[in-house]
Order: sequence, then C-alpha cells, then structure tokens
Amino acid sequence: MNILSLFVIIPTLTVLGILFTKGFKQTRLVAAIGMSIQIILTVALIYLFFQERAANPLAEMVLMKDTVWFESLNIRYTVGVDGIAVAMIALTSIIIFTGVFTSWEVNFLYKEFFISLIILATGVFGFFISLDLFTMFVFYEVAVIPMYLLIGIWGSGKKEYSAMKLTLMLMGGSALLLVGLLGIYFNSNADGGELTMNILEISKVNIPIDAQRFFFPFVFVGFGVLGALFPFHTWSPDGHASAPTAVSMLHAGVLMKLGGYGAFRVAIFLLPEAAVQLSGIFIVLTSISVVYGAFGAIMQKDLKYINAYSSVSHCGLILFGLLMLNETAMNGAIIQMISHGIMTALFFALIGMIYGRTHTRMIDEMGGLMKIVPFLSVAYVIGGLASLGLPGLSGFVAEMTIFVGAFQHPDLFHRIATIIAASSIVITAVYILRVVGILLLGPIKNKEFESLSDARWFERLSITTLIISIAAIGIAPFWLAEMIGFSLEPIVARLAAFM
Repeated sequence: MNILSLFVIIPTLTVLGILFTKGFKQTRLVAAIGMSIQIILTVALIYLFFQERAANPLAEMVLMKDTVWFESLNIRYTVGVDGIAVAMIALTSIIIFTGVFTSWEVNFLYKEFFISLIILATGVFGFFISLDLFTMFVFYEVAVIPMYLLIGIWGSGKKEYSAMKLTLMLMGGSALLLVGLLGIYFNSNADGGELTMNILEISKVNIPIDAQRFFFPFVFVGFGVLGALFPFHTWSPDGHASAPTAVSMLHAGVLMKLGGYGAFRVAIFLLPEAAVQLSGIFIVLTSISVVYGAFGAIMQKDLKYINAYSSVSHCGLILFGLLMLNETAMNGAIIQMISHGIMTALFFALIGMIYGRTHTRMIDEMGGLMKIVPFLSVAYVIGGLASLGLPGLSGFVAEMTIFVGAFQHPDLFHRIATIIAASSIVITAVYILRVVGILLLGPIKNKEFESLSDARWFERLSITTLIISIAAIGIAPFWLAEMIGFSLEPIVARLAAFM
C-alpha cells in the first residue's frame, strides 16, 4: 500500500459508507469524517515528503508506486509526487473539507449530492498523484463528469443550460487533449525505446520538434479550456453562477487548477522546445484573459458573476506565469494556483451564505450588511483584500512573484505583456472596493434583512479554515516557495536548453 493511493481509496470508501447511511445527519457525518481523514492524511504526506526529500535530494519524484495496468500498451498505474503535487493535494484537501461543512444543510437528494461531490474530489486527487498520461486522463474525466449532475440537479438559475454548456465545452477540451496525449505517446520512442505513457520516461526522450509543434497546441488548449483560457472561457461564468455553493468552491478552487497543472506538467514539461517557440502566442491569449476577466467583473451586479469573471482573470494569470518559462514566474504561478483556490473558495462560500439569508445575489438590493452579519462581512473584506493583492495575504505573494519573474525577460514583448497583465491589479481593486462599499457599508436598504442571523458554527469552521490558510501563505510563504522551487529546478533546466 502506497500513501498516495489512500488519497483515492479513502474518498471511495467514504462514498461506499454514504450509500449505507440512513438519514441526512448520518450522511453528512460520514462525509465530514472521510474528508477530515483526508486532512490528516495530507499532514502526514507533507511530513513524509520532506523526509523523503532529505533522504533523496536529487529525486524528481518521491513516494512512487508502479503497477502494470494494461501491459500490451504499456499503460501503468504509476503514482508519485514532487513539491508541486503535494501543494495541490493540500489545496484539494482544504477545499473539499470546507466544502462539506458549507453544504451542511443540503437536504435535497443529499446522498447523491455528497457522493457526486466526493467523486469529483477523488478524480482531482487521482489527477495530481498520477505519473502516467492514461491514468491522469482517466482521473481528469472522473473529476469533470460529476459537474454536469451537480449543476444540473442542485444548481440554480439557468442550471440546465449552464450544465450543458460546461460539459460540452470541457468535453471538447478533452477531445483536443486526447489527441495531444496520443501524439506524445506515439512519439515517446523517438530514441528507440518502448512506447510509454510514463511522464518521467517521456521527459528523457527527444520528441521530434515537428511533432512537438503540432501536438503542443492540442495539449495546452485542451488543458487551457479548463483553465479558462481566452476565448474558451465562456463556460466558466455561467457554470459558477448556476452551481451550488460547495460545487462553486470545488469548481473554481481546484477543478480549474487541473488546467494550469496539466499545462505545466504535460504540455510544458514534455514538449519543452515547442513551449519555448510557441509561448508568445499563448502569452497574448492569457494577457487578454487577465484583463478581460477583470473588466468583466466590473460590469457585473450578481455576486457570483463578479467572482466568476474574477476567477477568469486570476486563472489567466496562472497560465501567464507558467508561459514565462523561468523559475521565478513559474513559482509564482503555482503559488497563485494555491492562493486563488483558497481565496475563491472563501468568496463562493460567503456568497452562498449571504444568498441563503437574503435570497438575492444582486449587490444593488443589499447594503449595510456589516451591521447585521459582521462575521461574514469581515470575512468578505479579508477575501477581497487577498484578491486585490494586499501585502500579508496570499494574493500579494503570488502575483508579485509572477510579475517580478515575468519582467526578468530582457525582450520588449514579455515586458509589455507583463505591464498589461499587471494593470489588472488596479482593475481588481476597483471592483473589489466597489462591491465592499455597496454590499457591506452604508445604510440597510431592505428592512427585512435587519433580523438576519450571522454565521453558525459549521459556517464559521469553514470560513476560519480558509482565512487561516490565506494568512499563513501571505505571512510565511517561504516554505511553500521552497517546496515548489525544488521541483521546478529540473524543469527549468530542461527548458533553458532550448531558450
């Protein structure tokens, strides 16, 4: 038994346990216990990672396990982690744990809801531990497919339209991705070896440059669709707006990070020469995502749409940092994955809690909530300050690291793109301060809101966990940056050979 496999086995056992529960209280208790075990397991994983890293400082991956799955095609169940994967697993554990408590009062088809939610998380965990392209793709699909049910059944507004749009666009991205992965597989014996799906083995193969140029766009765009790459981002705002609260948290917090992680781990790592040659095209698209998403947020009046367009902007910044192809910017991009995942989960949790009390998400219909629900209001301000990059919170560390790394490029193109992307900081400040001013400050517009109750214990647990995580990264980011930096060194060295 490998500890990494437990990240898939425990959620699976939790789902089986939910099947045999009787009643709403038992179901949510089993879900909470299962996801609490995931948190404990994550702490153990971080400890073991540093132990293994100290014992094998030159190892690209640690805690590896390799088992034959489909021998004739050399497809294997191969798992292992580096510092980046450990960070993403920690993010997923935090989001699914808080998501369960945010959904504490879901009582419509509650078994099916928690099962679908945990299956989604299982796919995400499996994706981050996979070192085999086929296994990674299977877990990717496991993570994406439950979204259709979660939005279509438990969503709100135009939920059927949003669920269908999201599913079709992500399936289109999966089709592109599959072509790219097969292209990598059939070129994995370019040095005369056996065809393989193993990422570490493929990274040692010199795939012909023509093949790299052809398949890089398939892989990068395939993952980029999930990462809200312009112009393939249009599914995201509708999906966020119609999803139930915990699903929005997982959707923006971790599911969209599969796009950035996959683009980094597969497209850039396995096709480095094409990444160097074609990065300029995608830097333009990601720069548009960053600025367009920020302007889109300014124009919205629905709280969920504001946060949805903000996520397009911040996820565009992740891809932007990765495409700079230097250690500083890529380190910042991965910290941004963690930071934005926690920050946007906090926002969506708070929006769901506010909506549950006011029954509206339109900011013009609310006002003066700071006087009525001070805990939720202060938490919203903290999330907003993290989003606009206040020093001492996670957003500042991530964004400044990206921009410093991006501006290290000596050529004019990269510096102009950096200036354009950095302008999003000002735009973000505009819509965050505008929403805080209208939503929380000023007079109470609706007298019926004066009797609203503040956060309950399970809501406080969820919110406090997320706020502590944001502050921990902002105040002491060095352990996270160091853990990520260890894993980036061989990848950056591989890219440097082609620059």
